Amino acid sequence: MQIFGVDIGGSGIKGAPVDLDKGELAQERCKVLTPHPATPDGVADGVKQVVDHFGWTGPVGLTFPGVVTGGAMVRTAANVDESWIDTDARALFSGRLGGLPVTVLNDADAAGVAEMRFGAGRDRKGTVILLTFGTGIGSAVFVDGVLVPNTELGHLELNGHDAEKRASSKAKEDGDMTWEHWARRVQKYLAHVEMLFSPELFIIGGGVSRKSDKFLHLIEGIRAEMVPAQLQNDAGIVGAAMSAAEHG
Repeated sequence: MQIFGVDIGGSGIKGAPVDLDKGELAQERCKVLTPHPATPDGVADGVKQVVDHFGWTGPVGLTFPGVVTGGAMVRTAANVDESWIDTDARALFSGRLGGLPVTVLNDADAAGVAEMRFGAGRDRKGTVILLTFGTGIGSAVFVDGVLVPNTELGHLELNGHDAEKRASSKAKEDGDMTWEHWARRVQKYLAHVEMLFSPELFIIGGGVSRKSDKFLHLIEGIRAEMVPAQLQNDAGIVGAAMSAAEHG
């Protein structure tokens, strides 16, 4: 079965039909740049452009970089325009897509759901935490395979700052950090999360997961197992499609 997934990020909006039997993209994804400012109307236009690229006319699952409650209402907007707060994202996107059935969930939650079904978290019990390092830091927490939604652990305080301002991959780029320097920051962040949640497994996701060989071995003193996400940057698209299939 194929369902369309769209992953809305702070820098790009990407989507493709997803083969839900295999947990992989059925076609090469289409990506457009996230508009700046990333207003609801601007982002909805980008989503329509991605969906129209494939001529898709069925259910669509979308991720959003913030807290989404009830599959519709946006509650936070750290890396997009503040006008998103209290927007009914499901109604907005469905309207822009000509009434197609739409589901919306937090972007890291979507990536986590995909990794737990098809990737690095498959068949893992206990507490598993996926962290996506990108424009910010997203999180998805699972207990015996069940998602605890909208955890937003990127906003934990680290050295007096939002953790994502110190340890996201954007922070690495903005600060022109070496992999070693950035890995020390990620290590401090992981140690803090581990102290709070004592997970058995950390899954490291987001775009930087493609380069895990450059930094993961530099992180020391973490008791939990650490592995790169297997679906890498496609995880959000796959998880969005899974959500649409489940709730559509």
